Amino acid sequence: MIEKAYHDREGHIWIDGGFKDWRDTNVHLLTHSLHYGSAVFEGDRAYGGEIFRLSDHSDRLMNSAKLLGYEIPYTREEIDAACKETLEKSGLDDAYLRPVAWRGSEMMGVASKNNKIHLAVACWHWGSYFSDKMKGIRLCISDWKRPAPDTIPSKSKAAGLYMICTLSKDAAAAKGFDDALMFDYRGRVAECTGAHIFFVRGDELHTPTNDILLEGITHDSVVKLAEARGFKVFKRDIHPSEMAHFDECFVVGTAAEVTPVREIDGVHYKPGKVCEALVQDYDDAVNRRGKVTF
Repeated sequence: MIEKAYHDREGHIWIDGGFKDWRDTNVHLLTHSLHYGSAVFEGDRAYGGEIFRLSDHSDRLMNSAKLLGYEIPYTREEIDAACKETLEKSGLDDAYLRPVAWRGSEMMGVASKNNKIHLAVACWHWGSYFSDKMKGIRLCISDWKRPAPDTIPSKSKAAGLYMICTLSKDAAAAKGFDDALMFDYRGRVAECTGAHIFFVRGDELHTPTNDILLEGITHDSVVKLAEARGFKVFKRDIHPSEMAHFDECFVVGTAAEVTPVREIDGVHYKPGKVCEALVQDYDDAVNRRGKVTF
């Protein structure tokens, strides 16, 4: 069954303080953020009617906008409330939410200061990002690198930063892979197109340093879950030459959750006890069954 296009669905979207019919929430062709990539967004996920780490996502959304030079005209509490109201109005218990903020159409050109800032929240059902996740996904190496922190506001979850992720994801699919692993501007292991990465050796977890990467909320959750199990977590530079010397590998993100990796461009891994434990621990945490609370 083919899902309807996202512009043509039943339901309502919260926008600028109230709800509108889903099909009526349009923006003008000359919206500044459409042309200059300055929209910021979040991916929130609800389980059993509760949005996991909602306030952390709302804080990050506000910070993303500040890094791009504007402020969202709502408090964290108001953004949280809008997300909760949108989830409730959708009638869904398990759902994906997309808060998004953008500069409007009052002026066009590189300058932006006179544009109104808008905020919207949409909600829909979204199943597993990767099917049959315990089998493990296959990654190729992207031709694109994550940019240096002095070339772009890399800590912002900004629409413009995802252009090379889309290019990388589509290229990976064309080669028969599930996703792409990106290196950073210095050639170190960075992240996938929409998820952070962990490598496992014995009871140790190794994950890239975060000087250029988005502050991952799922990443932070998994670190806490791993440490609660007694696993040692090392945040450090990881070089491509090291990848063949790990036992397991997995990626994490709001959409991906915890998903094992079975191959990175000819380097093979076997999802084992660490992957299995953290897949289960994360599922328990988001469904409020776990010992670790967030």
